Amino acid sequence: MSWTDDSSLHVLMAALVAVLLALLVHRVTASVVLRLTRSLPVSNRAAQQCRAPAQLLMPLMALQAVWHAAPDSFSLIAGIRHANGLLLLAALTWLGLRAVRGVAQGIVGLYPVNVDDNLQARRIHTQTRMLARTAMFIIVMAGLALMLMTFPGARQIGASLLASAGVVGLVAGIAARPIFSNLIAGLQIALAQPFRIDDVLIVQGEWGRVEEITGTYVVLKIWDERRLVIPLQWFIENPFQNWTRSSAQIIGTVFLWVDYRMPLAPLREAARLACEAAPEWDQRLCLLQVVDAGERSMQLRVLVTSSNSSLNWDLRCKVREALVDCMQRDWPEHLPLMRAEVGERSGVAAVPGADGA
Repeated sequence: MSWTDDSSLHVLMAALVAVLLALLVHRVTASVVLRLTRSLPVSNRAAQQCRAPAQLLMPLMALQAVWHAAPDSFSLIAGIRHANGLLLLAALTWLGLRAVRGVAQGIVGLYPVNVDDNLQARRIHTQTRMLARTAMFIIVMAGLALMLMTFPGARQIGASLLASAGVVGLVAGIAARPIFSNLIAGLQIALAQPFRIDDVLIVQGEWGRVEEITGTYVVLKIWDERRLVIPLQWFIENPFQNWTRSSAQIIGTVFLWVDYRMPLAPLREAARLACEAAPEWDQRLCLLQVVDAGERSMQLRVLVTSSNSSLNWDLRCKVREALVDCMQRDWPEHLPLMRAEVGERSGVAAVPGADGA
C-alpha cells in the first residue's frame, strides 16, 4: 500500500488528530495537576519535573494506538511500530527519572540546611540523594533492557552469551565490580549514614566538609578550597573521622609551653576573658590545665568549646593569641628559657677568664 492511497491518508490523518488530542489532554491535565498540588511541595515538584517527559509520552502513546490499529499492508508499518515503541520506552524511562528527581528535590526542599541545628536536615538530604541516584540507576538499566528486548536478534545474542558464559561472565564481573561495589556502598551509606551532606570529616589527614555525594564518589571540600574526590567503596573499607556524627559541637585544644615559675592564675584569667570576649565560644567549657612537665618547662592545655569545628578553630586561635600576648606583656621572664648552672669546685666559683686567658 502506497502513502498516497486513501487508507494511508486516513491513517496519517488519524495519527495527526491523535497527536493534537494528546497534546491538548496533556496541557489540560498538567494545569489541573499543578493547581491541585500547589499546597503539596513534594507532589508539586514531581509534577513540574514530569511535565516535559509527559508532553512527549502522551503523543507517543496515542501514535502507538494508531499504528497498531493500522492495517499490516500500510507501508513500513512494522518499522514504524518498532521505532515508536522504542521512543515510547525512552519517554517512559525519562519520565521515571524526572519523577524520582522531582520527589527527591521536593523532600530536600522541606529540610533546609542553612539553620543552626541542621543534623536532621543533613540526614534527610543524604538518604534522599543516595536513594534517588540508586533508583535512577535501576530505572535506566530497566529501560535499556526493555528496549533491547524489542529486537528479535536480542534472543540470539543472549543465547550466544550463555554459550560462552564462563569467559564472558568472568570478564563482565571483573569489569563491573567497581560499579556494583560503589552502588552497594551507596546503599549502605544511605541507610547506615556514617556521614551526611555537610558533615566534617578527616580523611587521610585532610579536614573538610562533605560537599557532594554521587553514585560513585564523594566530594570533600577542604578548608583551603581544594576538593578531595573519594570513591564510595573507600569509606566502607577504611576508617575515617566524623566530627559531626551526632552533633556539631566540639571541644578544641590550645597547647602552650611556659617556664615552671609562671603562675597559672593569670593565664586562667586571660583564657577566661578571651573566651568571654569571643562570639565563637558557646559557654560550655573553658579550662586550663598542666598536662606535661618536661625537663625545662611545663606544657599547658586549654580546652574550649564551640557549636561547630569552624568556629572552634577561630576560637582556639584567639585564645592562643591572648595567652601569648598576656605573657609577653606581663610575664616575659617566664617564657620558656634555656638555663645554665655555674658550679663550684673546692669552694672556688668558676669565674670567666680566671685561667689568665
